Formats: sequence, C-alpha cells, structure tokens
Amino acid sequence: MDPAPEMKRTRFPSMNFEAEILAAPHDNSELYVIPSMRSLTAEEYVEAFKSFLDHSTEHQCMDEFNKEEMPNIMAGLGNGKSPINVLGVGSGTGEQDLKMIRILQAAHPGVLIDNEIIEPNPQHVAAYKELVNQAPDLHNVSFIWHQLTSSEYEQQVKEKGTHKKFDFIHMIQMLYRVEDIHNTIKFFHGCLDHHGKLLIIILSDSSGWASLWKNYRHCLPSTDSGHYVTSSGITDVLKRLGVEYRVYEFPSGWDITECFIEGDPVGGRMMDFLTGTKNFLGTAPAGLRRRLQEALCQPECSSKKDGRVIFSNNLSMIVVES
Repeated sequence: MDPAPEMKRTRFPSMNFEAEILAAPHDNSELYVIPSMRSLTAEEYVEAFKSFLDHSTEHQCMDEFNKEEMPNIMAGLGNGKSPINVLGVGSGTGEQDLKMIRILQAAHPGVLIDNEIIEPNPQHVAAYKELVNQAPDLHNVSFIWHQLTSSEYEQQVKEKGTHKKFDFIHMIQMLYRVEDIHNTIKFFHGCLDHHGKLLIIILSDSSGWASLWKNYRHCLPSTDSGHYVTSSGITDVLKRLGVEYRVYEFPSGWDITECFIEGDPVGGRMMDFLTGTKNFLGTAPAGLRRRLQEALCQPECSSKKDGRVIFSNNLSMIVVES
C-alpha cells in the first residue's frame, strides 16, 4: 500500500465546533470536512479499553514479564530494611499492582510493605479498594490512595516540601496521558531511594501502534494529552537524564478481526480504541476509514493467524536504576 499523502490541516471556528478540513496538498481529490469526529471522553475510553483487554494478550504479556523477570528485580529491593515502600502511578483498578505486590511478598517474606497509589479516577480507586478488601493474603501490606493525577501529586509533594523516597515505583501504560513526559519521569525518578527501581511499561517501537501513529495521527482528533509515545521516546528521555536502564521486550497481540466486519459492534469499539475517536466508523470520511483499515492489515501493523487478524501490541518493560 502506498503511504498516505501528507495532509494539510486547516481549522475554522463555528458556533458549535472547531471543524477541520483535511486535504491532500497535491490536489483536491480528497477534500472533506470532519466536524463530527471527536476524541473519546474518559468514560468512553474505559469502555473501549475493556473491549481491547477482552481480545488482547496484554495482561498475559505482563504476566510473562512478572514470571520471568520480576522475581529477580524484586529480590534486589529494600536493601534489607522494613518497610519496603512502593508507589504505583496511574494504577487503575489495581490488578497488576497486586500481582507485583505478591511477587515482592514472596521475595521478602514477612517484611512490611507500604504501598501508595496515585489514581485520579474515583471508580478505579473504588474498584482497587474492593479488590484489596477481598484479598486474604495482604496482611503485611498497608495501602494509601491518592485520588490525583501524577502532576497533581507532584505539585502536592513540592508544596509540602517533603519528599518521601520509594524502593519501587511503577508506571504501567500511563505516560500517554501525562502533560510533560520528560519532567514526569524526572520527578518520579527523583523519588527513588538508594538501590530503588522505576518500572515503566510502554508500547514497543515494534508494535503496530508505532506505525499507525506515525502515518495517521494527523488525521485523527487530538487526544486529551496528545502523546503518541513508544519505547524509544522514553529511552530518549532516560538518556538525556543520564540514568541507567534496561529494556525487556515482550510480544503481545490483539485480535482485531471484527474491525473488518461491517456493522459489528465489537469491531466498532475496537476502531474507537485504535483511533482514540468516538464512533470512528460512523463519523470518519470514507477515504480515511478505507486507508486505515488497509493499513491495519499491513505487516508492520499485524499478522494473520488461522484466518484472524492479530494486531501487534508488543510491550517494552523498562527498568530504571536509581
């Protein structure tokens, strides 16, 4: 497939919306106005994300990392002290947090663990608390929730003038939605204690997302943060900060076959998640829909398995030293 032509973006105000004209600069063969395309709200994103998780191996991919690498990573934490201080940034509903806490418990039997959580979504905080309440094996773990964004937490810490240090900080699939990636990483890296580690999980450069965002993000509504970042964007920041890190690559797939079935509601939600757009198939120009669906079938985005289209959702696990 030929690459999509570079598009010229023209905005003009209206009473009800800011419309955009997208036109190929070499001719006007694809001139269209897209007033009805808009990015997903926070609630719509959660719904689309559930559809993504139901059809992807993202959590299984993280489980593989937990099994193969995390025990050794956790064994080196704490430097023999108690409690071990943990901070989750953008922890969502807590399933992945608790998996890592249990690995930490196994690596340091009987040691107290202070687990603090930064999560702005009140529904997620409530679900996390319920998960903890139902767990029988967390008696040596204390929990403190901060219902804040990462930037609000940073501001609060700086205003208080206190700077608690943590042995382990994790930022799982959340740097897409922060205002300033460089300064966010710099601040939380500064929250590490001696011999502490920062874990960043982000989409790999080898994922289909990298190709999709490179070629089509200019055609889509801007997100609430606008960050289309993959692992190289994070390692570039870490290089500029002069810190040591190691990258672990793990394969992950997402079955997007329903995206190509006309009128399929699951496929519609998948396309919304892929594009960050509400009702993409119903609001996007026909030419853009066609080009995007063709791109999703290309080898840099997906592979075929047993007649299914499997989108590459490969992850990079980046472990940063204090």
